[in-house]
Amino acid sequence: MPLLEPKPRALAPLIAQEPAPDRVPAALAEGTPGPLRRELSALLGAEKVLWRISDLVRYAADASPYRFVPQVVVVAEDIDDVSAVLSYAHGRGREVVFRAAGTSLNGQAQGEDILVDVRRHWSGVTVLDGGARARIRPGTTVVRANAALAPYGRVLGPDPASAIACTLGGVVANNASGMAAGTTRNSYRTLASLTFVLPTGTVVDTADPRADEELRHAEPALCEGLLALKAEIEADPALVARIRDKYEIKNTNGYRLDAFLDGATPVEILRGLMVGSQGTFGFISEVVFDTLPLDRRLSSALLFFPSLSAAAAAVPLFNEAGARAVELMDGNTLRASVSVEGVPQDWAGLPRETTALLVEFRAPDEAGQEAFERAAAEALKDLELVQPVPSVTNEFTRDARTIGGYWKARKAFVTAVGGARPPGTTLITEDFAVPPARLAEACEALLELQKAHGFDAAVAGHAAHGNLHFLLAFDAAERADVRRYAAFMDDFCRMTVDRFDGSLKAEHATGRNITPFLEMEWGPKATELMWRTKQLIDPDGVLAPRVVLNRDPEAHLHGLKTIPRVEAEADPCIECGFCEPTCPSGDLTTTPRQRIALRREMTRQPTGSLVGENLLAAYGYDAVDTCAGDSTCKIACPVGIDTGALMKGLRHRRHSAREERVAALTARNFAAVEVSARLAVAAADRVGGRPTASLTGLVRKAVRPDLVPQWLPEMPGPAARRLPATSRAGATAVYYPACVNRIFGGPDGDRGPTLPEAVVTLGARAGRPVWIPDDVTGTCCATIWHSKGYVAGNTVMANRVVEAAWTWTAGGLLPLVVDASSCTLGIAREVVPYLTDDNRRLHAELTVVDSIVWAADELLADLVVLRRAGSAVLHPTCSMEHLGDAGHLRRVAEACAEEVDVPDDVRCCAFAGDRGMLHKELTESATAREAAEVTRREYDLHLSANRMCEVGMDHATGRSYRSVLLELERATRP
Repeated sequence: MPLLEPKPRALAPLIAQEPAPDRVPAALAEGTPGPLRRELSALLGAEKVLWRISDLVRYAADASPYRFVPQVVVVAEDIDDVSAVLSYAHGRGREVVFRAAGTSLNGQAQGEDILVDVRRHWSGVTVLDGGARARIRPGTTVVRANAALAPYGRVLGPDPASAIACTLGGVVANNASGMAAGTTRNSYRTLASLTFVLPTGTVVDTADPRADEELRHAEPALCEGLLALKAEIEADPALVARIRDKYEIKNTNGYRLDAFLDGATPVEILRGLMVGSQGTFGFISEVVFDTLPLDRRLSSALLFFPSLSAAAAAVPLFNEAGARAVELMDGNTLRASVSVEGVPQDWAGLPRETTALLVEFRAPDEAGQEAFERAAAEALKDLELVQPVPSVTNEFTRDARTIGGYWKARKAFVTAVGGARPPGTTLITEDFAVPPARLAEACEALLELQKAHGFDAAVAGHAAHGNLHFLLAFDAAERADVRRYAAFMDDFCRMTVDRFDGSLKAEHATGRNITPFLEMEWGPKATELMWRTKQLIDPDGVLAPRVVLNRDPEAHLHGLKTIPRVEAEADPCIECGFCEPTCPSGDLTTTPRQRIALRREMTRQPTGSLVGENLLAAYGYDAVDTCAGDSTCKIACPVGIDTGALMKGLRHRRHSAREERVAALTARNFAAVEVSARLAVAAADRVGGRPTASLTGLVRKAVRPDLVPQWLPEMPGPAARRLPATSRAGATAVYYPACVNRIFGGPDGDRGPTLPEAVVTLGARAGRPVWIPDDVTGTCCATIWHSKGYVAGNTVMANRVVEAAWTWTAGGLLPLVVDASSCTLGIAREVVPYLTDDNRRLHAELTVVDSIVWAADELLADLVVLRRAGSAVLHPTCSMEHLGDAGHLRRVAEACAEEVDVPDDVRCCAFAGDRGMLHKELTESATAREAAEVTRREYDLHLSANRMCEVGMDHATGRSYRSVLLELERATRP
């Protein structure tokens, strides 16, 4: 046991609450039952079986209002693993659920037995036929796939609002559509082929010309049964007509019975049935999409109407004008959206009845765009628009930034409204569709219904397609609230079916909330056909039972999750999962959503419960230590939840008073610390990496891994003893070399100038001389203390650096140019909460500029590029993402190389100052996908803009990363 190992109890939730009725039972305190764990470990390998209670709890949460704790989680690496799990389940009467992104709004990604993670090892895109098609693995997000297609001018048809997080396997399994997909661009209509694994383990590739022959050989009864069902349906003209009618509007409720009409062979029928099957027919291991043109010319408007009905009535006008998307947002949605960065704050004062339509036209060229804009102007003539707040313009625009802001508000519908819900309430998200011509009538009916049941729902949706979404919040711990919700659902389903002959599920698929109402919509004959289809394909009921078909009339009321209060930073979380693709630790330990879900389960538990104690024991490493603290989750979260900040706060809670005093003392004496650190680096450089690594490894074991960095072979040598000589006279900026660049030198073998020398030289070369203050030693951006949660030390250094910067810059007269992006972020933003009132006023007068931005905006125009490399690959840092500076990095790199690439799988390297030395496994996991992409080919240059991030990428790729400014100096050197 290390000497300074923190006590787990320091991380216990501080909010006292009554134990929750849905808490994890004590029987699971030790995790997966022994026999199940041992058998699966022997079958697959122990590293693929997650069995601890913390693993089970973190996989129990998804974006739905439900929570089912699995007995075990299997991380499948390939089809062989999937087939092995299915075979095991068949032999022992167990159930299997597949889970990728966990963005399901209706619990399809949750299981009570064996849960199979098919996200971690299942990403990848191969562009085919010049972009006309794309072969995609199921764990690939929609955003990632579209990024690969964009250079070809192509895009996928499905465009769900959760595209940043949802994966193509789930999109196909739920037949998700989105804003512009309608019924013609969804998965069912745009899939070229599928590869899937049936419950028996049989693999089917529908593109294989021999697929039907092989299926008949492997599964003769299945083939015969599918053709028999097809013949039975086609023999009933009334049923055929009913099926065709049901898909005239969006409909994902139940199984796609039209697959029997559209497919001529068993394989063709199965291809159709797999779409929207919600994981109950098999595992989709690969999809090939026919892509669509990416029309880049956009004209959009956010139009405000006095009421929901008035907005709905205007939708047909824009449909007729050719709008690609017409999105509706009611007053509750608009007001909740103010929590989304960039949304005008005056929306908070909008009248309750106000409703907006986001209307967008997309064209391939200028002529098409102008034609659409004329049609839009004609549609606007007789509309009753309102301007309830100053920020409302009711005008069409081509400005990409403005249009992006509109869509950001719209896509944040679920999370923004969910974040604004009353504390402690559970959020239900439902979607339905009616014939578009009856949308206004359906809006009125929905308003009346929610009022009758005491709900104040938020409504939004794809109005062009008659598809509405609404959100309700209630307390799942209160029986009366659950009964009120149940009564509402009964009336809502009857209204949708009896009054409008609508779809109870337009695009989110049946899920647990609608299973009791499936027969209400489809009738007994069609529903019985669905049961027979399930029995034919999965006779043992292995795959996701109770997700689509369930005869329990109260199935939708089982498993509703309570939402106990947690820390204020995390309380608005609705567990949507948008944060997960950006998280550096997602493939190693936990994601932001899982960190919050684990804290909620701790709060559900009674004091002293074994479940709670075991969760706490694991939380230190799984959540707190292996959080990079990069806060890219805040960028991805529509309501800006910063789980990184929460983890830093928990680090602070684990510190002893003595540790805090030592940290503050270090800040006060940082000049001596800095000199000592540089000397230590020099000594390690002389001794060599292996002895130094051995020594630090021993100290880490004796003290604590989270306090003592581990020396890595890629660590650079020491910085030069002296900074370049500069003059204050005539300086156009104050240059602040970050402490990391005052301690560590450049890449090994680089005989050119140091980074400070390069920055000074570039400034002089462009006629923008800089001055380095004589007393920079001993100052720091404070990130060292901030990232570790040392509040006192952070406060000392934050105030010191701001006071110094104000003096250096003559009260803000000159900009402060900082040569490490993380330090730019630290001085520009992160120090502010720790400043005194006086220093906060001084800080407001400072202009803090990252050196890359300074080079791009101030130097490039006056520099002459004399030599360029052939190719360069960039690693934009997470700090650049926060600052919005990634584009500047590319601009500087494009001056240095003919070809510049940014990997599609780039994300935070997780080196995070020294966290990559404290937990090198974190950086190795975080960079694995980017490294695979980078090393797939040779580049002349590997460039970034932060020394420690460069070291992290060196460690990940075996390549030598360097500052883009070093390369710019070389490229412009006479």
